[in-house]
Formats: sequence, C-alpha cells, structure tokens
Amino acid sequence: MKSLIVANWKCNPTSLKKAKRLFNLIKKGIKSIKNTEVVICPSFVHIPILGAFVSTRQKASFCRLALGSQDCFWEGKGAFTGEISPLMLKDLGCRYVILGHSERRKYLIETDEMINKKMKKVLEFGLKSIICIGEKKGEGFDILKSQLQNGLKGISKKNIKNIIVAYEPIFAIGTGKSCSLDKVLSVSLFIRKMIYKKYGRTAAENLKILYGGSINKENAKSYITEAGVNGLLVGGASLKADEFVAIAKRCGIRTKISKIS
Repeated sequence: MKSLIVANWKCNPTSLKKAKRLFNLIKKGIKSIKNTEVVICPSFVHIPILGAFVSTRQKASFCRLALGSQDCFWEGKGAFTGEISPLMLKDLGCRYVILGHSERRKYLIETDEMINKKMKKVLEFGLKSIICIGEKKGEGFDILKSQLQNGLKGISKKNIKNIIVAYEPIFAIGTGKSCSLDKVLSVSLFIRKMIYKKYGRTAAENLKILYGGSINKENAKSYITEAGVNGLLVGGASLKADEFVAIAKRCGIRTKISKIS
C-alpha cells in the first residue's frame, strides 16, 4: 500500500506568489519518490490556480501529486452564502476533502452531524473524504468512538473505500509534542476494529489511517513503520518545502497493514 502524505496549509500562505512558490518547490522535490501519494490542501482561493499545475499523467510507481480541500459544504449548490460545495471542488480538480478537523470543531463549532452531512455529499460526488478524529489530553477512547461512529452514520459499505481516517490528538497539534508511537498504534488498531465490526475484515485491513500532530522529518518515518498508520496529515511542517519534502521522502515506502484479530 502506498503511503499517503497530506499537507494541510490551513490559512496560509498569505499571498498567491508565496503559495505558488511553496507548491512548485514541493512538486519538484517529490518527483522521484516512489510508492507515495502527496496531497496538497491549500486555501480555497488558491485551489483553482494550483490545480492547473497538477499533472494527471504520472507514472504509477512514482509519487502522485493530488489536490485536496480543507473543508466543504454539505450541499452541491444553492443559496448558501459564502459556502463552497464539493461539486465545485471536483470541477477544480480536487480529489480529497478534509472534514472534521479539530480547529473547525473548536472555532466553527462543527458537530458530528454537520461533518456526517458533509461526508455524504463528498462521497456522492466521487471525492475521497479524510475524516479527522482526536481527543484532548486526559480523554479516553470514548470520544474517538463517538466521533467516528457519528461521522460514518449512514455511510454504506461500498463507500468505505473512499474514506481515510486521520487521528489528530488535540494535545499534539501545533504544540511540538507529538503523540507516542504506542498510543498511535493502539488508536490505529482501535479504529480498524471499529471498521471491522461495521464493514468487515477487508474494509478494515484496506482502510488508510493517517497520523497528524507535530510531525517533522525526524519522527515521520517511525509512525509509518511502527505505529500502524499508512500516512500522515502534516500541518505546520508542510509550509516549509524542505521539511515537507524530507518527510515525504522518508515515508516513501510500502506500508504494512495491522492485522485485525
């Protein structure tokens, strides 16, 4: 299975010139990496410009570069001032959409119900959904279970192949203190067991799980090789081209799936 490395640029960079430069440096840097897919998720305003530089003719064995969005609305069109629909994103070349990031849950008061509605619409239009789950320090697995169960409510078995789960513990995001490998491994197994119970063994073993939270080039590879995940959701480090390319290079390996017992 290919590693999946996702760059979440959040509300950065602040100019198109800077966004183009960062994008081009990353694109050039990852060109020769094998067995990896890199997804860049810029701000909405930069998606149409950067999308023009994403090639659809790429060798299968080498790094594939794709475009993603940091969010979307739960309808395809209509009188929803200020919103961006998944149909618009698809038209601009997006293949992935991040949903339920902890910053949106915190600052935009997004609920599991809202995230579930968005996911259904994203899947309806043939895009891949990256659903984020994560807990505060001291909280247990119950919150992760609730977020995942509610987020997947009403999602059919045929659509699970288009869903990626990103584990982003809130206590690790932007703090410089990454989560321990043992904890991430236990969470990844927990997620797969939940998927196994709901969708079966094949779905559970083929599910891509990402880790996010204070990722850097020093710790990136260990999450792929030791913590049962298949990729990374990278925040701050994705705004530094050299750092992000180094992360992608170190994760450019075939990953093994944690078996369900």
